[in-house]
Parts: sequence; C-alpha cells; structure tokens
Amino acid sequence: MVHPTNPLAKGSAPNAIFDLMKKPCVVVTGGAGYIGSHTVVELSLAGFHPVILDNFSNSNRSALDGIERIIGSRPESMQVDCRSHQELSAAFDSIAEQHTISGVIHFAAFKAVGESTKLPLKYYDNNVGSTSTLLQTMAEFDVENLVFSSSCTVYGQPEVIPVDEGAPILEAESPYGYTKQACERIIRDVHASDQPLNAALLRYFNPIGAHPSSHIGELPLGHPNNLIPFLTQATAGLRDPLTVFGDDYPTDDGTCVRDYIHVVDLAKAHVAALQWLDARSLACESFNLGTGHGNSVLEVIHSFQRVNGVDVPHVMGPRREGDITAIYADPAKARSAFGWSCEHSLDDALRDAWNWQLALGT
Repeated sequence: MVHPTNPLAKGSAPNAIFDLMKKPCVVVTGGAGYIGSHTVVELSLAGFHPVILDNFSNSNRSALDGIERIIGSRPESMQVDCRSHQELSAAFDSIAEQHTISGVIHFAAFKAVGESTKLPLKYYDNNVGSTSTLLQTMAEFDVENLVFSSSCTVYGQPEVIPVDEGAPILEAESPYGYTKQACERIIRDVHASDQPLNAALLRYFNPIGAHPSSHIGELPLGHPNNLIPFLTQATAGLRDPLTVFGDDYPTDDGTCVRDYIHVVDLAKAHVAALQWLDARSLACESFNLGTGHGNSVLEVIHSFQRVNGVDVPHVMGPRREGDITAIYADPAKARSAFGWSCEHSLDDALRDAWNWQLALGT
C-alpha cells in the first residue's frame, strides 16, 4: 500500500504550487536512508523536486524531519515497497498526476557485507528484485534517466589499485557485492534492449560522516554493520569496544584499507550525474566515486581520536568473511564527466560523524 505525504495538498498557496510543479521531479527510492536523505537535500538545493519512495524497513522516518530542518520544507514521500510492482506503479501514477518525472535515483537496497553472507536470499530478493521491478515501472511511465547506487564491491579483490572503471569485474567476495554486479548487468542489458534507458552506474567506495548541520546522518537500525556508526556508538559508551576485523592483512599496519568519502560529497555526485544524464541520449556509463586514496581501519581510529579529542575503545579480532584487503578509487572519470570532486577531508567526515552521534545523544 502506498502512503503519501504531499506538499501539494489542498490549501497550499497557488504560487507555491506553481513553483513546485516547475521544478524537475526526481523519484528517489530509499530516499529516507543514509545516502538517500543527504541526496534529497542536495537535489532540493540544486533546484530539483525529489519524491522519496521508501518502505522504511532499513531507515527511519526521523530522516524526513532532519531534511525538513535543513531545506525548510517537508520532503514529499510515499511508503512503498519497491519489490512490489503494484505499489511502485501506483506511486509513479500518483506522482505523474502532478509532475513530469525527469529521472530516478535508485538507492533502495540492503548494504551490509557481513549480513549478506548470512542472509543471501534477503539480499537477492530485495536488491535484485527491486531493481528489476523499478526498470519495468520506468518503462511503463516513459522515464528514461536512472542513477543507480552501485558499489566498489563489484570489483571484488582488485588486482591493481587505485581502481578505475576499466578494471575487470572479478568474482564478488559477498552476496551483497554480487547483487550489485547483477543489478549493473540487468541495467546494461535493458539499455541494450528496445527499452530506452539512460543510466549512470555510480560505484561508491566507503561513505562516512554526516550533514554538517547534524540534522541527518547514518542511523542504522539495530546492530551497526559499518565501521563509523559502530565506532561512534562504542566511543559514546553505547556498545562494547569496536572490533577491528583482522590485523594480518598485507597492508602497512595489517588492517584493511578503504577509500572513505564524505556522504555530502557523495550526495552532490548524484546531482551531477543526473545533470550529466540530462545532456545525454541513452548512455550507460559507470563511474567510481571516491577520494582517490585509502586509509586503514587503524588510521581511521587514530584520526577520529585526534580530531575529536576522545578515545575509541577497540580490540583486535579475526578477519570477517567477505572483506577484501584493500581498495581505493581512481575518480578521474567522474571528475572529467561531471566536473565533480571531493571537497571534504577524512577529518571533516570524522568530525561530522561524531557531532551527529552527540546530537543523537549519548
């Protein structure tokens, strides 16, 4: 069932309604999630009208409150399960009555590597199923532009780093990684078919941080599966000490190396990708989104302590299934195509992450 909140409700000022309808409308699946909520903010600031579709199974409605505090108005949203063709079609139909849908940004997916190794069918059903259903629905409503939330996990354990888009797609190290490979393949197959599809496949490296306002940030439901929310919660005394999974990798300090990108930079890349699609006709391209350099888990811990003046309780543990040794991006293609590059440092991201935790309460 679709449950909308609509800023075009009866009683709205006529000029406000007219101004809203003039803005390009972008459907944002999973828009109440971590990256989705930040992207909704950046879309709004860039002059788009985002409409959030989310079933809130892995997000929190409080994100809508945070977005409203930042942009000054309540984002339009509908409770929709993107695996359901009936629900998704009804949502698109409702949106199309008031707007011309100019594109879709597809975030709606589960994203925890460790969990995916324990619950692979959950990931195949949701991640692959929602993408297939979305593409069918887009075709029905003649929507061609798609920005897809992919991942650097499509590269598996890369043979050469930094990784550019020409790197081979190796066997995925986790079911989560495989779902991203599968979804990219589905999108490319549809692009090559008779269905008009203009797609940007954005391969994220490791998003961290929070909006500098501390109104939105990463808010995992239950046990955190990503490094930074577990780190901040452990530092706040809400969890046991952080476990560093493996100290025997062939890296400088024995811990995994990742490319940590500030979530606001990542959100701005989605706006840039959408604008890039608007100037193209039936393209289908992949882009790496990262800083271009890597940091180890221990480096992140030490930087967090230095920036925020707090101690991070942590212990060393065994390797975690599904993790790769090291990966970081070559983001030159996105810089060339979009004119986009990261504006925030690792220190900025770690400071914003801790301020977000403090805003949540300790």
